[in-house]
Amino acid sequence: MNHLSTLPSTAEQARHALLLLGSPAPARLVVDVHAALFDGDLSMSGVAALLRDRVPGFCCALDQELSPVRGMIALAEWAIERRIVTPAGQRADVLAAIVRVAEFVALRPSAPRSGERLLRELATRVPEGVEAVDLAAAARAALLSPRLAASLAAEAETRSSAVRRAGGLEREQQLYGVPAVPRQRGGE
Repeated sequence: MNHLSTLPSTAEQARHALLLLGSPAPARLVVDVHAALFDGDLSMSGVAALLRDRVPGFCCALDQELSPVRGMIALAEWAIERRIVTPAGQRADVLAAIVRVAEFVALRPSAPRSGERLLRELATRVPEGVEAVDLAAAARAALLSPRLAASLAAEAETRSSAVRRAGGLEREQQLYGVPAVPRQRGGE
């Protein structure tokens, strides 16, 4: 008996969601976006396995110390600048992703109710997003806020420094981070 599946693989499903999001994202968000907007059976365990098993095409988001950011996944094809996560940078990425998701849902005339539920959940991440008539416009306004711009500017040198350091690493370390060095007892 042949059990052929017409569903895309876990890797293809995660890739679809990450491409829509456009930046490193928490695994839960990848699963939620895929479940709401695409066909398939993407699960948290499936996304975790992509990183654990180092499936080609996927890698970790990295912090400014080039350590893996727990629970966040990225596409390996993205430049290192895009895969380094800082607090303000991540905030901007979330807002930009919300714009993309809201526009994607708006373009689908027969969008499933799950898409609307996802937008309601995402609205809580946008200032005044819950009350907004147009979530994409509210997220765009938040992206252009002077406060976020100042925070991004304050992080610019930290990000640039991390990108420069990453340039000297082996490809594997650029994808999965630099392992933390345990502290020695009794030493400084």
